[in-house]
Amino acid sequence: MYLLGYDIGSSSVKACLVEAESGKIVASDFFPKVEMQIIAKKPGWAEQEPESWWANLKLAHESVMAQSGVSGEEIKAIGISWQMHGLVLVDKNKKVLRPAIIWCDSRAVPYGEKALEAIGKEKCLSHLLNSPGNFTASKLAWVKANEPQIYGQIDKFMLPGDYIGMRLTGDIVTTVEGLSEGIFWDFKENKLSKDVLNYFGFDKSFVPDVRPTFGVQGEVSAATAKELGLKEGTPVCYRAGDQPNNALSLNVFNPGEIASTAGTSGVVYGVLGQVNYDPLSRVNTFAHVNHTAEQTRLGVLLCINGTGILNSWIKKNVVPPGISYNDMNQLASQSPIGSKGLSIIPFGNGAERILENKETGCSIHGINFNIHNQSDIIRAAQEGIVFSFQYGIEIMAGMGMDINIIRAGNANMFLSPVFRQTLASISGAIIELYDTDGAAGAAKGAGIGAGIYASNKEAFASLEKLAVIDPELEERAQYEEAYARWKSHL
Repeated sequence: MYLLGYDIGSSSVKACLVEAESGKIVASDFFPKVEMQIIAKKPGWAEQEPESWWANLKLAHESVMAQSGVSGEEIKAIGISWQMHGLVLVDKNKKVLRPAIIWCDSRAVPYGEKALEAIGKEKCLSHLLNSPGNFTASKLAWVKANEPQIYGQIDKFMLPGDYIGMRLTGDIVTTVEGLSEGIFWDFKENKLSKDVLNYFGFDKSFVPDVRPTFGVQGEVSAATAKELGLKEGTPVCYRAGDQPNNALSLNVFNPGEIASTAGTSGVVYGVLGQVNYDPLSRVNTFAHVNHTAEQTRLGVLLCINGTGILNSWIKKNVVPPGISYNDMNQLASQSPIGSKGLSIIPFGNGAERILENKETGCSIHGINFNIHNQSDIIRAAQEGIVFSFQYGIEIMAGMGMDINIIRAGNANMFLSPVFRQTLASISGAIIELYDTDGAAGAAKGAGIGAGIYASNKEAFASLEKLAVIDPELEERAQYEEAYARWKSHL
């Protein structure tokens, strides 16, 4: 008995096959092997053809089936993860009307800002938990204003994962988590936001039927079963955006638990057990995968644009050619806590939401030509990234989140002992590192939705913990001194 997960990213599409009883990954693959094309007809635009997601899903699917030798009859449930906040539009024949406007497209910002002003900031934040900003609802408003001939043909709007669900089953459905990331969900009223629909003038019929995050959302159609070599009627039992799904992949379900990633940009995603928001809207808040009307579980998402890209910049421009990231991590460990008074502000990759969308740039403070060397610069960069995470974690704490565990994949910046030890020590949280990914999480989410697993505890019993990093309590004062110095330069 097997579970199948698909992860629809903007760079690639990944498929993963999990053996249900053992929870072990049997096969996984991704396509394309180079980054998927992003169409940018104008500055700030970012679009992709939904058909390219499907084409690459088929390639990844065919690969994992060939690797594993598993038959379609043996797959009992399918789960989907996707790049968040995108917009896919189809007509009554389920034909895509235009390229998808994806998460990093910024054209809709003015529409979200006007909605915030018209609806009212306090009402938006208290009911929607976010500004309408550049999310899916505002992207749909852009289409209405600028492409009326397209808008007039719309039967349904979808998020990227809903489109994949449609291709698998023929059914157009979504979830509360999906609607919340599009800024369509009123958390106080526990229903579609009348304020958003009325302000933008959207027809309620555009909204797909709402299904639970875990549970049967449709069954593989006869045509798709033939196309993919699956069994007709195989249930699609789970779907979620990539960051909530990443948290699920790391078994993050309860208040106080945190999932983190630290690639080019960095994410800290924590679970909140009460409806709350940041009054300055410096973090985003959505329904987590296990949120229900009876049990509040919100995902608070902090994104730092200037994360691994700073480390990458130093590798390209500061250290000698041929130095690897592992070499850099070893060099960083040769510098003491606080980098001998050197501080680096890492915000050199565009505006940062935690700074209220200010674009401050990256800056270096306190450098002394007589005492500082490569090791100090590398460590100061890694500490600066951690301190930006901590700055956001404090915003989360102000919303009522008691942070005690940070779970992460053993990859990217979390491979650095300096990075992870600094994060554990300044946050006071235990860091647990795991071997997992989003497609595997989607597969296990499907297992929960199909009732194959009785609980998330059972689903993730086999999750392999690779390392545990405890806070260095004896050195806490040194970390706090370095953090205070760093904050003084903001």
